[in-house]
Amino acid sequence: MAAGVAIALALWLLLPSVGVGEAGPPPIQDGEFTFLLPAGRKQCFYQSAPANASLETEYQVIGGAGLDVDFTLESPQGVLLVSESRKADGVHTVEPTEAGDYRLCFDNSFSTISEKLVFFELIFDSFQDEEEVEGWAEAVEPEEMLDVKMEDIKESIETMRTRLERSIQMLTLLRAFEARDRNLQEDNLERVNFWSAANVAVLLLVAVLQVCTLKGFFHDKRPVPT
Repeated sequence: MAAGVAIALALWLLLPSVGVGEAGPPPIQDGEFTFLLPAGRKQCFYQSAPANASLETEYQVIGGAGLDVDFTLESPQGVLLVSESRKADGVHTVEPTEAGDYRLCFDNSFSTISEKLVFFELIFDSFQDEEEVEGWAEAVEPEEMLDVKMEDIKESIETMRTRLERSIQMLTLLRAFEARDRNLQEDNLERVNFWSAANVAVLLLVAVLQVCTLKGFFHDKRPVPT
C-alpha cells in the first residue's frame, strides 16, 4: 500500500497534470535579465502578470560611472506606481496585481558619456487554484489515503518548493552584488595604477632636476689661463 502511494506521488511530480475540469493558463515564471543601457538612452520592458497575485521587482546597477539610473514602474492601465531618480538599486512589490502588461523603464538620459550595466529580477507569487492543489491527491485511492497523512505530504512538498525558489533568488542577488563589487574593484585598480605611475614619473623628474642642480653648484667656473 505504501508503495502504491509512493508511485502515485512520483507520477504526479514527473508527469504533467491531467486536467480536472478546464485547464487553466500556464503559471508565469520568475525572470531575471542583465542588459547594457547606453548613455543618454531609455529602455523599457513589458511583463505580463495575472490578476490578484504579487509581483516583486528588484534592480541593481552593477556597472558604469556613478552606479545610478532612473526607474519607473507603470500598471497595465498606465498608472505610475514607482518613480525613482538616480538610484543604484531598489526593491518594489505590487500586491495585488492587475491582469495585463506591466511596464518597467530604466532611464540613463542624464548621463552623456557613461553607459550602465543594469540587472533586474521579477518574482511572482500567486495562490494556486484549489483544483490544481488537490489534483495530485485524487490519483491515490481513498482507502490508501486513510493510512497516509496526505495533507502533511502536500505541506512538506510545498514548503520545500518555496524554500528552493527563495534560495535561487538569493543566489541570483548575490551574483549581482558580486558583479557590482568586482566592477568597482577593477575601476579602483585602474585609478590606483594610473596615479602610481604618475607619482613615479614625478619622482624621477624631481630626482633628475636635483642632480642637475647639484652639479651646477660644484661646477668649476674659473677662467682657463691663456
